[in-house]
Amino acid sequence: MKYLILIYSNPRTRELWGRFSDEERAEGWKAYAALNEELAASGELIVTEALADASQGRRVHVHEGRTTTSDGPFAEVKEHLAGFYLVECDSFERAVERASQVPEAAFGLVEVRPVMELR
Repeated sequence: MKYLILIYSNPRTRELWGRFSDEERAEGWKAYAALNEELAASGELIVTEALADASQGRRVHVHEGRTTTSDGPFAEVKEHLAGFYLVECDSFERAVERASQVPEAAFGLVEVRPVMELR
């Protein structure tokens, strides 16, 4: 079954990342690279991507055939979606195990959701 591992950021983690030295940031990226390699080697990784800041996105609205957009961020929340992993795992528990390896899990900023199979 497919699962989406959602990774969020919040003001605390963005501020923490901003204070990291270049070496500390490199170590942070290495943690993701190792997880990416491990998921790929196990055959569980479908795709992973980091997302640009929410302020760079646009909300799309279509009304009476006319498309309009509005600037982000879109929700009055402090947490924003920062990236994701789409994985295929044997069980929900396995997806949670994989999600626990994402560094933001230490801050409670990782969510696992099953992907609906529409047929």
